[in-house]
Amino acid sequence: MKTFAAIDVGSYELSMKILEISKQNGIKEIDYIRHRIDLGTDSFATGKISYERVDELCRVLREYKKIMDGYKAQEYKAYGTSAIREIENTVIVLDQIEQRTGIKIEVLSNSEQRFLDYKSVASKGKIFNKIIEKDTAILDIGGGSIQLSLFVKDSLVTTQNMRLGVLRLQDKMSVLNLRPSQYENIIDEFISSQLAVFKKLYLGERKIENIIVVDDYISEVMGKKLTGMSDGNIELGELSAFLDKALVKSTAEAARILNIPEENVPLLYISNVLLNRIAKVTGAKMIWVPGVTLCDGIAYEYGEKQNLIKVNHDFEQDIIACAQNISKRYMGSRRRGETLEKIALTIFDSMEEVHGLGKRERLLLRISALLHDCGKYISLMNLGECSYNIIMSTEIIGLSHLEREIVANIVKYNHMDFNYYDIMGQDISLDKEAYLKIAKLTAILKVANGLDRSHKQKFKNIKASIKDEQLIITIDTPVDITLEKGLFNRRADFFEEVYSVKPVIKG
Repeated sequence: MKTFAAIDVGSYELSMKILEISKQNGIKEIDYIRHRIDLGTDSFATGKISYERVDELCRVLREYKKIMDGYKAQEYKAYGTSAIREIENTVIVLDQIEQRTGIKIEVLSNSEQRFLDYKSVASKGKIFNKIIEKDTAILDIGGGSIQLSLFVKDSLVTTQNMRLGVLRLQDKMSVLNLRPSQYENIIDEFISSQLAVFKKLYLGERKIENIIVVDDYISEVMGKKLTGMSDGNIELGELSAFLDKALVKSTAEAARILNIPEENVPLLYISNVLLNRIAKVTGAKMIWVPGVTLCDGIAYEYGEKQNLIKVNHDFEQDIIACAQNISKRYMGSRRRGETLEKIALTIFDSMEEVHGLGKRERLLLRISALLHDCGKYISLMNLGECSYNIIMSTEIIGLSHLEREIVANIVKYNHMDFNYYDIMGQDISLDKEAYLKIAKLTAILKVANGLDRSHKQKFKNIKASIKDEQLIITIDTPVDITLEKGLFNRRADFFEEVYSVKPVIKG
Protein backbone atom coordinates (compact mmCIF):
# COMPACT_ATOMS: atom_id res chain seq x y z
CA MET A 1 0.00 0.00 0.00
CA LYS A 2 1.16 3.54 -0.81
CA THR A 3 0.01 6.86 0.57
CA PHE A 4 -0.20 9.35 -2.28
CA ALA A 5 -1.05 13.06 -2.54
CA ALA A 6 -2.74 14.48 -5.63
CA ILE A 7 -2.71 18.28 -6.00
CA ASP A 8 -4.79 20.24 -8.52
CA VAL A 9 -3.82 23.88 -9.04
CA GLY A 10 -7.06 24.92 -10.72
CA SER A 11 -8.47 28.15 -12.07
CA TYR A 12 -10.65 28.79 -9.04
CA GLU A 13 -9.47 26.37 -6.39
CA LEU A 14 -6.37 24.70 -5.02
CA SER A 15 -7.26 21.19 -3.91
CA MET A 16 -5.42 18.17 -2.56
CA LYS A 17 -6.51 14.62 -1.90
CA ILE A 18 -4.59 12.22 0.32
CA LEU A 19 -5.24 8.67 -0.84
CA GLU A 20 -4.21 5.14 0.04
CA ILE A 21 -3.62 2.98 -3.03
CA SER A 22 -3.19 -0.77 -2.85
CA LYS A 23 -3.81 -3.89 -4.90
CA GLN A 24 -6.13 -5.23 -2.23
CA ASN A 25 -8.39 -2.20 -1.74
CA GLY A 26 -7.82 -0.05 -4.82
CA ILE A 27 -8.00 3.71 -4.19
CA LYS A 28 -9.26 4.95 -0.84
CA GLU A 29 -9.66 8.66 -0.09
CA ILE A 30 -8.24 9.65 3.31
CA ASP A 31 -8.54 13.43 3.25
CA TYR A 32 -9.72 16.15 0.87
CA ILE A 33 -8.47 19.71 1.40
CA ARG A 34 -9.69 22.66 -0.68
CA HIS A 35 -8.75 26.33 -0.76
CA ARG A 36 -10.49 28.88 -2.93
CA ILE A 37 -7.96 30.94 -4.92
CA ASP A 38 -9.00 32.81 -8.02
CA LEU A 39 -6.03 32.35 -10.36
CA GLY A 40 -8.16 32.23 -13.50
CA THR A 41 -9.49 35.80 -13.39
CA ASP A 42 -5.92 37.17 -13.42
CA SER A 43 -4.64 34.65 -15.96
CA PHE A 44 -7.45 34.89 -18.50
CA ALA A 45 -7.68 38.70 -18.35
CA THR A 46 -4.01 39.76 -18.21
CA GLY A 47 -1.88 36.71 -19.05
CA LYS A 48 -0.20 37.04 -15.65
CA ILE A 49 -0.87 36.02 -12.05
CA SER A 50 -0.52 38.86 -9.53
CA TYR A 51 2.22 38.79 -6.90
CA GLU A 52 -0.45 38.64 -4.19
CA ARG A 53 -1.97 35.50 -5.74
CA VAL A 54 1.46 33.85 -6.09
CA ASP A 55 2.18 34.62 -2.42
CA GLU A 56 -1.15 33.12 -1.39
CA LEU A 57 -0.56 30.06 -3.58
CA CYS A 58 2.86 29.49 -2.03
CA ARG A 59 1.51 29.91 1.50
CA VAL A 60 -1.22 27.32 0.96
CA LEU A 61 1.14 24.90 -0.78
CA ARG A 62 3.48 25.04 2.22
CA GLU A 63 0.52 24.12 4.42
CA TYR A 64 -0.35 21.29 2.03
CA LYS A 65 3.22 20.03 2.25
CA LYS A 66 2.93 19.86 6.06
CA ILE A 67 -0.30 17.88 5.69
CA MET A 68 1.39 15.51 3.21
CA ASP A 69 4.25 14.99 5.64
CA GLY A 70 1.78 14.41 8.47
CA TYR A 71 0.17 11.60 6.50
CA LYS A 72 3.64 10.31 5.52
CA ALA A 73 2.75 10.43 1.83
CA GLN A 74 5.50 8.61 -0.07
CA GLU A 75 4.86 10.41 -3.35
CA TYR A 76 2.83 13.24 -4.80
CA LYS A 77 1.87 14.77 -8.14
CA ALA A 78 0.94 18.43 -8.52
CA TYR A 79 -0.58 19.63 -11.77
CA GLY A 80 -1.50 23.08 -13.03
CA THR A 81 -4.32 23.51 -15.53
CA SER A 82 -5.59 26.35 -17.73
CA ALA A 83 -4.92 29.25 -15.33
CA ILE A 84 -1.23 28.28 -15.13
CA ARG A 85 -1.11 27.09 -18.74
CA GLU A 86 -2.22 30.45 -20.15
CA ILE A 87 0.11 32.82 -18.30
CA GLU A 88 3.00 34.33 -20.24
CA ASN A 89 5.71 33.70 -17.62
CA THR A 90 4.88 30.09 -16.71
CA VAL A 91 8.50 28.94 -16.30
CA ILE A 92 9.39 31.83 -13.96
CA VAL A 93 6.29 31.38 -11.79
CA LEU A 94 6.71 27.60 -11.49
CA ASP A 95 10.39 27.93 -10.55
CA GLN A 96 9.49 30.52 -7.90
CA ILE A 97 6.81 28.24 -6.46
CA GLU A 98 9.17 25.25 -6.31
CA GLN A 99 11.92 27.28 -4.63
CA ARG A 100 9.51 28.69 -2.03
CA THR A 101 7.49 25.55 -1.27
CA GLY A 102 9.49 22.52 -2.37
CA ILE A 103 6.53 21.41 -4.51
CA LYS A 104 7.10 20.95 -8.22
CA ILE A 105 4.04 21.75 -10.34
CA GLU A 106 3.79 20.26 -13.81
CA VAL A 107 1.55 21.95 -16.37
CA LEU A 108 -0.94 19.75 -18.19
CA SER A 109 -1.89 20.41 -21.78
CA ASN A 110 -5.64 20.57 -22.27
CA SER A 111 -5.76 17.07 -23.79
CA GLU A 112 -3.74 15.62 -20.87
CA GLN A 113 -5.98 17.35 -18.33
CA ARG A 114 -9.20 16.12 -19.95
CA PHE A 115 -7.75 12.61 -20.28
CA LEU A 116 -7.10 12.53 -16.52
CA ASP A 117 -10.65 13.78 -15.88
CA TYR A 118 -11.86 11.03 -18.20
CA LYS A 119 -9.81 8.45 -16.28
CA SER A 120 -11.38 9.66 -13.05
CA VAL A 121 -14.80 8.92 -14.54
CA ALA A 122 -13.70 5.55 -15.93
CA SER A 123 -12.39 4.65 -12.46
CA LYS A 124 -16.04 4.14 -11.52
CA GLY A 125 -15.78 0.86 -13.42
CA LYS A 126 -19.02 -1.02 -13.95
CA ILE A 127 -21.28 2.06 -13.79
CA PHE A 128 -19.19 3.87 -16.41
CA ASN A 129 -19.04 0.84 -18.71
CA LYS A 130 -22.80 0.36 -18.43
CA ILE A 131 -23.57 3.99 -19.25
CA ILE A 132 -21.37 4.16 -22.37
CA GLU A 133 -23.13 1.12 -23.81
CA LYS A 134 -25.58 3.78 -24.99
CA ASP A 135 -24.54 6.91 -26.91
CA THR A 136 -23.05 9.20 -24.28
CA ALA A 137 -21.38 12.61 -23.98
CA ILE A 138 -18.87 13.56 -21.29
CA LEU A 139 -19.20 17.25 -20.46
CA ASP A 140 -16.08 18.41 -18.64
CA ILE A 141 -16.61 21.99 -17.42
CA GLY A 142 -13.49 23.87 -16.41
CA GLY A 143 -12.68 27.45 -15.53
CA GLY A 144 -11.20 28.35 -18.91
CA SER A 145 -12.95 25.95 -21.29
CA ILE A 146 -15.26 22.98 -21.64
CA GLN A 147 -14.49 19.63 -23.25
CA LEU A 148 -17.23 17.68 -24.98
CA SER A 149 -16.46 14.04 -25.79
CA LEU A 150 -18.80 11.64 -27.59
CA PHE A 151 -18.99 7.88 -27.06
CA VAL A 152 -20.88 5.81 -29.63
CA LYS A 153 -21.16 2.05 -29.08
CA ASP A 154 -18.49 2.09 -26.34
CA SER A 155 -16.04 3.91 -28.64
CA LEU A 156 -14.74 7.46 -28.30
CA VAL A 157 -15.58 9.09 -31.64
CA THR A 158 -14.61 12.71 -31.00
CA THR A 159 -13.52 15.13 -28.32
CA GLN A 160 -13.61 18.89 -28.79
CA ASN A 161 -12.50 21.80 -26.64
CA MET A 162 -14.40 25.11 -26.55
CA ARG A 163 -13.32 28.25 -24.71
CA LEU A 164 -16.56 28.42 -22.74
CA GLY A 165 -15.30 27.84 -19.20
CA VAL A 166 -17.29 29.18 -16.27
CA LEU A 167 -14.68 31.71 -15.13
CA ARG A 168 -14.16 32.96 -18.67
CA LEU A 169 -17.92 33.40 -19.14
CA GLN A 170 -18.30 35.02 -15.72
CA ASP A 171 -15.59 37.51 -16.66
CA LYS A 172 -17.53 38.40 -19.81
CA MET A 173 -20.69 38.84 -17.74
CA SER A 174 -18.92 41.21 -15.33
CA VAL A 175 -17.54 43.31 -18.20
CA LEU A 176 -21.11 43.72 -19.50
CA ASN A 177 -22.26 44.66 -15.98
CA LEU A 178 -25.26 42.32 -16.16
CA ARG A 179 -27.79 41.33 -13.54
CA PRO A 180 -27.96 37.57 -12.81
CA SER A 181 -31.44 37.49 -14.37
CA GLN A 182 -29.84 38.48 -17.69
CA TYR A 183 -27.17 35.78 -17.63
CA GLU A 184 -29.11 33.02 -19.34
CA ASN A 185 -29.90 34.86 -22.59
CA ILE A 186 -26.43 36.39 -22.89
CA ILE A 187 -24.64 33.09 -22.19
CA ASP A 188 -26.89 31.50 -24.77
CA GLU A 189 -25.71 34.06 -27.32
CA PHE A 190 -22.08 33.39 -26.42
CA ILE A 191 -22.28 29.62 -26.77
CA SER A 192 -25.01 28.89 -29.34
CA SER A 193 -22.88 29.39 -32.45
CA GLN A 194 -20.10 27.06 -31.23
CA LEU A 195 -22.60 24.40 -30.19
CA ALA A 196 -24.32 24.66 -33.59
CA VAL A 197 -20.99 24.05 -35.34
CA PHE A 198 -20.27 21.11 -33.03
CA LYS A 199 -23.66 19.58 -33.82
CA LYS A 200 -23.21 20.01 -37.56
CA LEU A 201 -19.67 18.62 -37.74
CA TYR A 202 -19.66 15.89 -35.11
CA LEU A 203 -23.17 15.02 -34.04
CA GLY A 204 -25.36 15.25 -37.13
CA GLU A 205 -28.72 13.60 -36.55
CA ARG A 206 -27.36 11.30 -33.83
CA LYS A 207 -29.18 11.52 -30.50
CA ILE A 208 -27.18 11.21 -27.29
CA GLU A 209 -28.93 9.46 -24.41
CA ASN A 210 -26.68 10.31 -21.45
CA ILE A 211 -24.47 13.17 -20.33
CA ILE A 212 -21.72 12.55 -17.78
CA VAL A 213 -20.93 15.80 -15.97
CA VAL A 214 -17.47 16.53 -14.57
CA ASP A 215 -17.23 19.94 -12.87
CA ASP A 216 -16.73 21.65 -9.52
CA TYR A 217 -20.18 23.14 -8.99
CA ILE A 218 -23.02 20.91 -10.22
CA SER A 219 -21.07 17.91 -8.91
CA GLU A 220 -20.74 19.41 -5.42
CA VAL A 221 -24.44 20.24 -5.14
CA MET A 222 -25.70 17.02 -6.68
CA GLY A 223 -23.29 14.94 -4.65
CA LYS A 224 -25.23 15.99 -1.57
CA LYS A 225 -28.64 15.52 -3.19
CA LEU A 226 -27.79 12.10 -4.66
CA THR A 227 -26.25 10.69 -1.48
CA GLY A 228 -27.47 7.15 -1.05
CA MET A 229 -28.46 6.64 -4.69
CA SER A 230 -26.78 3.55 -6.10
CA ASP A 231 -25.64 4.92 -9.45
CA GLY A 232 -25.99 8.71 -9.29
CA ASN A 233 -28.23 8.87 -12.38
CA ILE A 234 -30.88 11.58 -12.53
CA GLU A 235 -33.23 12.83 -15.21
CA LEU A 236 -32.30 16.20 -16.69
CA GLY A 237 -35.75 17.59 -15.90
CA GLU A 238 -35.45 16.65 -12.23
CA LEU A 239 -31.94 18.11 -12.00
CA SER A 240 -32.99 21.36 -13.71
CA ALA A 241 -36.08 21.74 -11.53
CA PHE A 242 -34.01 21.28 -8.38
CA LEU A 243 -31.33 23.80 -9.40
CA ASP A 244 -33.73 26.33 -10.92
CA LYS A 245 -35.80 26.41 -7.75
CA ALA A 246 -32.76 27.52 -5.77
CA LEU A 247 -31.06 29.72 -8.37
CA VAL A 248 -34.04 32.04 -8.80
CA LYS A 249 -33.47 33.17 -5.20
CA SER A 250 -30.97 35.80 -4.12
CA THR A 251 -27.33 34.75 -4.09
CA ALA A 252 -27.30 34.51 -0.30
CA GLU A 253 -30.54 32.50 -0.17
CA ALA A 254 -29.40 30.16 -2.97
CA ALA A 255 -26.12 29.55 -1.14
CA ARG A 256 -28.03 28.68 2.03
CA ILE A 257 -30.45 26.31 0.27
CA LEU A 258 -27.69 24.54 -1.67
CA ASN A 259 -25.16 24.66 1.19
CA ILE A 260 -22.39 26.17 -0.93
CA PRO A 261 -20.29 29.38 -0.61
CA GLU A 262 -21.98 32.50 -2.00
CA GLU A 263 -19.16 33.08 -4.49
CA ASN A 264 -19.91 29.68 -6.09
CA VAL A 265 -23.54 30.52 -6.90
CA PRO A 266 -22.89 32.50 -10.13
CA LEU A 267 -20.50 29.77 -11.33
CA LEU A 268 -23.09 27.08 -10.58
CA TYR A 269 -25.65 29.12 -12.52
CA ILE A 270 -23.33 29.29 -15.56
CA SER A 271 -22.59 25.54 -15.32
CA ASN A 272 -26.32 24.83 -15.23
CA VAL A 273 -26.97 26.96 -18.33
CA LEU A 274 -24.13 25.18 -20.17
CA LEU A 275 -25.49 21.76 -19.23
CA ASN A 276 -29.02 22.62 -20.34
CA ARG A 277 -27.92 24.05 -23.68
CA ILE A 278 -25.72 21.05 -24.43
CA ALA A 279 -28.51 18.66 -23.41
CA LYS A 280 -30.81 20.48 -25.82
CA VAL A 281 -28.29 20.17 -28.68
CA THR A 282 -27.58 16.50 -28.02
CA GLY A 283 -31.09 15.43 -27.06
CA ALA A 284 -29.87 13.82 -23.82
CA LYS A 285 -32.41 13.14 -21.06
CA MET A 286 -30.34 11.39 -18.38
CA ILE A 287 -27.48 12.92 -16.41
CA TRP A 288 -24.80 11.08 -14.44
CA VAL A 289 -22.83 13.07 -11.89
CA PRO A 290 -20.01 10.75 -10.69
CA GLY A 291 -18.62 13.40 -8.33
CA VAL A 292 -15.01 12.89 -9.38
CA THR A 293 -12.26 15.50 -9.63
CA LEU A 294 -8.94 15.87 -11.40
CA CYS A 295 -7.28 14.65 -8.18
CA ASP A 296 -9.07 11.30 -8.64
CA GLY A 297 -7.70 11.04 -12.17
CA ILE A 298 -4.19 11.88 -10.97
CA ALA A 299 -4.40 9.13 -8.34
CA TYR A 300 -5.87 6.65 -10.82
CA GLU A 301 -3.04 7.23 -13.29
CA TYR A 302 -0.43 6.90 -10.53
CA GLY A 303 -1.97 3.60 -9.39
CA GLU A 304 -2.08 2.42 -13.00
CA LYS A 305 1.62 3.20 -13.60
CA GLN A 306 2.64 1.58 -10.30
CA ASN A 307 0.57 -1.54 -11.09
CA LEU A 308 -1.34 -1.02 -7.86
CA ILE A 309 -4.82 -1.08 -9.39
CA LYS A 310 -6.56 -3.25 -11.92
CA VAL A 311 -7.45 -1.28 -15.05
CA ASN A 312 -10.55 -2.60 -16.79
CA HIS A 313 -10.81 0.02 -19.53
CA ASP A 314 -8.50 0.20 -22.57
CA PHE A 315 -7.48 3.86 -22.55
CA GLU A 316 -4.92 3.37 -25.32
CA GLN A 317 -7.70 2.18 -27.60
CA ASP A 318 -9.57 5.42 -26.90
CA ILE A 319 -6.56 7.38 -28.18
CA ILE A 320 -6.40 5.15 -31.28
CA ALA A 321 -10.16 5.56 -31.84
CA CYS A 322 -9.71 9.32 -31.65
CA ALA A 323 -6.93 9.17 -34.30
CA GLN A 324 -9.06 6.92 -36.53
CA ASN A 325 -11.92 9.40 -36.41
CA ILE A 326 -9.61 12.31 -37.23
CA SER A 327 -8.40 10.34 -40.27
CA LYS A 328 -12.00 9.65 -41.27
CA ARG A 329 -12.90 13.33 -40.95
CA TYR A 330 -10.14 14.24 -43.42
CA MET A 331 -10.98 11.45 -45.88
CA GLY A 332 -8.00 9.29 -44.93
CA SER A 333 -7.78 5.74 -46.21
CA ARG A 334 -8.60 3.51 -43.26
CA ARG A 335 -7.53 0.35 -45.09
CA ARG A 336 -4.13 1.76 -46.01
CA GLY A 337 -3.66 3.30 -42.58
CA GLU A 338 -4.22 -0.08 -40.96
CA THR A 339 -1.83 -1.70 -43.46
CA LEU A 340 0.92 0.82 -42.64
CA GLU A 341 0.19 0.38 -38.95
CA LYS A 342 0.64 -3.39 -39.19
CA ILE A 343 3.89 -3.15 -41.19
CA ALA A 344 5.34 -0.38 -39.02
CA LEU A 345 4.57 -2.18 -35.74
CA THR A 346 6.05 -5.43 -37.09
CA ILE A 347 9.30 -3.59 -37.81
CA PHE A 348 9.19 -1.70 -34.48
CA ASP A 349 8.70 -4.88 -32.46
CA SER A 350 11.52 -6.69 -34.26
CA MET A 351 13.98 -3.89 -33.46
CA GLU A 352 13.30 -3.41 -29.75
CA GLU A 353 16.96 -3.85 -28.78
CA VAL A 354 18.13 -1.51 -31.55
CA HIS A 355 15.85 1.51 -31.22
CA GLY A 356 15.60 1.58 -27.40
CA LEU A 357 12.07 3.01 -27.54
CA GLY A 358 9.15 2.00 -25.36
CA LYS A 359 5.42 1.39 -25.26
CA ARG A 360 4.54 5.09 -25.50
CA GLU A 361 6.64 5.57 -28.66
CA ARG A 362 4.96 2.50 -30.15
CA LEU A 363 1.62 4.23 -29.61
CA LEU A 364 2.91 7.40 -31.32
CA LEU A 365 3.98 5.29 -34.31
CA ARG A 366 0.50 3.74 -34.52
CA ILE A 367 -1.13 7.16 -34.51
CA SER A 368 1.32 8.42 -37.15
CA ALA A 369 0.46 5.49 -39.42
CA LEU A 370 -3.27 6.10 -39.05
CA LEU A 371 -2.89 9.81 -39.82
CA HIS A 372 -0.27 9.38 -42.55
CA ASP A 373 -2.37 10.90 -45.35
CA CYS A 374 -4.72 13.35 -43.57
CA GLY A 375 -3.13 16.30 -45.40
CA LYS A 376 -4.41 15.15 -48.79
CA TYR A 377 -7.78 16.61 -47.76
CA ILE A 378 -6.17 20.01 -48.37
CA SER A 379 -3.45 19.36 -50.94
CA LEU A 380 -1.93 16.41 -52.78
CA MET A 381 1.12 18.54 -53.66
CA ASN A 382 1.95 19.66 -50.10
CA LEU A 383 0.87 16.52 -48.30
CA GLY A 384 3.57 16.67 -45.61
CA GLU A 385 3.08 20.30 -44.60
CA CYS A 386 -0.72 20.06 -44.70
CA SER A 387 -0.69 16.90 -42.59
CA TYR A 388 1.54 18.64 -40.05
CA ASN A 389 -0.82 21.62 -39.81
CA ILE A 390 -3.93 19.45 -39.43
CA ILE A 391 -2.40 17.38 -36.63
CA MET A 392 -1.05 20.40 -34.76
CA SER A 393 -4.47 22.07 -35.02
CA THR A 394 -6.43 19.01 -33.90
CA GLU A 395 -6.50 17.85 -30.30
CA ILE A 396 -5.82 14.17 -29.69
CA ILE A 397 -7.05 13.33 -26.20
CA GLY A 398 -4.40 11.73 -24.02
CA LEU A 399 -1.40 13.17 -25.90
CA SER A 400 0.68 16.05 -24.61
CA HIS A 401 1.48 18.98 -26.89
CA LEU A 402 5.01 17.59 -27.32
CA GLU A 403 3.72 14.14 -28.28
CA ARG A 404 1.34 15.68 -30.81
CA GLU A 405 4.27 17.62 -32.27
CA ILE A 406 6.28 14.39 -32.52
CA VAL A 407 3.41 12.70 -34.41
CA ALA A 408 2.95 15.72 -36.69
CA ASN A 409 6.64 15.69 -37.62
CA ILE A 410 6.72 11.92 -38.22
CA VAL A 411 3.82 12.26 -40.66
CA LYS A 412 5.34 15.34 -42.27
CA TYR A 413 8.76 13.78 -42.91
CA ASN A 414 7.22 10.54 -44.09
CA HIS A 415 6.38 12.57 -47.22
CA MET A 416 9.44 14.85 -47.32
CA ASP A 417 13.22 14.76 -47.04
CA PHE A 418 14.16 14.72 -43.37
CA ASN A 419 15.53 17.94 -41.84
CA TYR A 420 18.45 17.58 -39.47
CA TYR A 421 18.40 19.02 -35.97
CA ASP A 422 20.05 22.36 -36.72
CA ILE A 423 17.45 23.10 -39.39
CA MET A 424 14.40 21.56 -37.68
CA GLY A 425 15.23 23.38 -34.46
CA GLN A 426 14.89 26.75 -36.17
CA ASP A 427 11.17 26.16 -36.72
CA ILE A 428 10.08 24.25 -33.62
CA SER A 429 11.29 24.00 -30.04
CA LEU A 430 12.22 20.34 -29.69
CA ASP A 431 14.93 18.95 -27.47
CA LYS A 432 17.33 16.34 -28.81
CA GLU A 433 15.48 13.47 -27.15
CA ALA A 434 12.26 14.36 -28.98
CA TYR A 435 14.17 14.92 -32.21
CA LEU A 436 15.70 11.44 -32.02
CA LYS A 437 12.27 9.90 -31.44
CA ILE A 438 11.02 11.67 -34.56
CA ALA A 439 14.01 10.44 -36.58
CA LYS A 440 13.70 6.82 -35.41
CA LEU A 441 9.95 6.56 -35.89
CA THR A 442 10.03 8.41 -39.22
CA ALA A 443 12.62 5.94 -40.50
CA ILE A 444 10.30 3.04 -39.64
CA LEU A 445 7.24 4.68 -41.20
CA LYS A 446 9.17 5.52 -44.37
CA VAL A 447 10.12 1.86 -44.80
CA ALA A 448 6.55 0.74 -44.10
CA ASN A 449 5.30 3.27 -46.64
CA GLY A 450 7.83 2.01 -49.18
CA LEU A 451 6.52 -1.54 -48.79
CA ASP A 452 3.05 -0.38 -49.79
CA ARG A 453 4.06 2.18 -52.41
CA SER A 454 1.27 1.17 -54.81
CA HIS A 455 -1.39 1.56 -52.06
CA LYS A 456 -2.74 -1.86 -53.03
CA GLN A 457 -1.92 -3.80 -49.86
CA LYS A 458 -0.11 -6.53 -51.80
CA PHE A 459 1.29 -8.42 -48.82
CA LYS A 460 -0.67 -11.14 -47.05
CA ASN A 461 1.92 -11.70 -44.35
CA ILE A 462 5.01 -9.83 -43.28
CA LYS A 463 7.75 -10.76 -40.82
CA ALA A 464 10.84 -8.85 -39.73
CA SER A 465 14.03 -9.84 -37.95
CA ILE A 466 17.53 -8.47 -37.33
CA LYS A 467 20.45 -10.52 -38.65
CA ASP A 468 24.04 -9.49 -39.42
CA GLU A 469 23.28 -5.75 -39.33
CA GLN A 470 20.37 -6.21 -41.70
CA LEU A 471 16.64 -5.89 -41.16
CA ILE A 472 15.30 -8.89 -43.04
CA ILE A 473 11.72 -8.18 -44.14
CA THR A 474 10.10 -11.40 -45.31
CA ILE A 475 6.91 -10.99 -47.28
CA ASP A 476 4.27 -13.36 -48.63
CA THR A 477 2.63 -12.11 -51.80
CA PRO A 478 1.20 -13.71 -54.95
CA VAL A 479 1.44 -10.48 -57.00
CA ASP A 480 4.20 -8.51 -58.67
CA ILE A 481 6.11 -6.13 -56.37
CA THR A 482 8.53 -4.64 -58.90
CA LEU A 483 7.37 -1.12 -58.02
CA GLU A 484 7.94 -1.63 -54.29
CA LYS A 485 11.41 -3.15 -54.81
CA GLY A 486 12.42 -0.51 -57.31
CA LEU A 487 11.56 2.46 -55.09
CA PHE A 488 12.49 0.88 -51.78
CA ASN A 489 16.18 1.84 -51.62
CA ARG A 490 15.60 5.58 -51.22
CA ARG A 491 13.49 5.04 -48.13
CA ALA A 492 15.81 2.32 -46.89
CA ASP A 493 18.81 4.70 -47.05
CA PHE A 494 17.38 6.95 -44.32
CA PHE A 495 16.57 3.92 -42.15
CA GLU A 496 20.18 2.72 -42.49
CA GLU A 497 21.46 6.19 -41.62
CA VAL A 498 19.39 6.29 -38.42
CA TYR A 499 19.95 2.71 -37.21
CA SER A 500 23.10 1.50 -39.05
CA VAL A 501 20.92 -1.43 -40.11
CA LYS A 502 20.11 -2.07 -43.78
CA PRO A 503 16.52 -3.11 -44.63
CA VAL A 504 16.33 -5.95 -47.12
CA ILE A 505 13.17 -7.35 -48.77
CA LYS A 506 12.94 -11.12 -49.11
CA GLY A 507 9.97 -12.98 -50.52
